[in-house]
Amino acid sequence: MPILGIIASQNRPRTFTVDYLVVAGGGSSGGAFGGTPGGGGGAGGLRSTVTATGGGGSLETALECELSANFTVTIGAGGAAGASPNTNGNVGNNSVFSSITSAGGGFGAKDTVTGGAGGSGGGGSYTGAGGAASPSGQGNAGGAGNTGTNQGSGAGGGGGGVGGAGGATTGGTGGSGTATSITGSSVTYSGGGGGGTYNGGTAGTASGGGGAGGSFANGTAGTDNTGGGGGGAGGTNGVQYYGGAGGSGVVILRYADTLTITLGAGVTGTTPAASGGFKRTTITAAGVGNTVSWA
Repeated sequence: MPILGIIASQNRPRTFTVDYLVVAGGGSSGGAFGGTPGGGGGAGGLRSTVTATGGGGSLETALECELSANFTVTIGAGGAAGASPNTNGNVGNNSVFSSITSAGGGFGAKDTVTGGAGGSGGGGSYTGAGGAASPSGQGNAGGAGNTGTNQGSGAGGGGGGVGGAGGATTGGTGGSGTATSITGSSVTYSGGGGGGTYNGGTAGTASGGGGAGGSFANGTAGTDNTGGGGGGAGGTNGVQYYGGAGGSGVVILRYADTLTITLGAGVTGTTPAASGGFKRTTITAAGVGNTVSWA
């Protein structure tokens, strides 16, 4: 390398900042048990330094990183659908970038159970209350169930809003997601799953990657790489239906266009052409311990 090139390389700053969006896996929803509909799954927790963060919290601070250092990335899987209709849903899995962890969504409940706590809380079924958003600042609570004639279960909370309570004949509407423009355009993530309903009532709708609830049907799965919660099952006496699985999470990283990212062997991601002075890498799959680095 020419002498001037060596000097320039030696003078290059070793540290830089990375903006992030870290969305955890959504919770799955409850099954329809003895006609009692399932609650919607809570959305995966959402932490961001750009545009918006979950639960109405303040924007976070960009992470300071060092060249050539390895940074752990984990994409949380959505909660798996229950093994039988007579089960609660499952909590989603955490997503991680370096020191930043977003919590998996809470499970949607079956029968009279309270929804599970998580990044956003899961919906309750029948007399069950909605689950809490825990830890706070990543999402919202789930909605409670209802004991009406064609009772509806509560919906899962979302990054942008609480899960709707079930009505006498309607499932709760999934909590709204959170829109962020870290990719350069606004995209909504972390929508809660809609609540199921009994005996032909109106199932709860969902948005932002959350799955719709069911009426005489299985709940709809949350959309992968959005952290959406699964939709609650809806049935009638003597017919059993399954709750929907949660959608997997995502990690999106924004950094200066002078840098080059290297993805570890177990990391799946894409980096479109730079724009506006930034590169943006969307990571859709990475197991525990997989890393990224920059040069």
